[in-house]
Amino acid sequence: MASNATIFKATIQIADIDRHYYEDHALTLARHPSETDERMMVRLLAFVLHAHEALSFGRGLSAEEEPALWHKDLTGAIERWIEVGQQKEKAIRRACGPTKQGSFNTSRDSGADKCGEK
Repeated sequence: MASNATIFKATIQIADIDRHYYEDHALTLARHPSETDERMMVRLLAFVLHAHEALSFGRGLSAEEEPALWHKDLTGAIERWIEVGQQKEKAIRRACGPTKQGSFNTSRDSGADKCGEK
């Protein structure tokens, strides 16, 4: 966590009938000073959407080589790489390289709605 990050705690109860996943999670989120509240909430919602007992938050905006969230198996291999916000091509390629699955979650102000426009 960044030294001057703001720390938030969240308790989440997930009951996902489609995936047969039922767990409670006590989460700690660190919001980097340059991160908006909206982006932090998108990270939290991405956790809920992709919930798994091995899913964890990356180091955030201060570490470009890590995703917002990732799920690693017991050997340390990356099972799922999850990014939030608008991503550049380099980040998309990085997410698709060492992992079995990559996911991208955007917020309303990320520019994703203008993806096809010039």
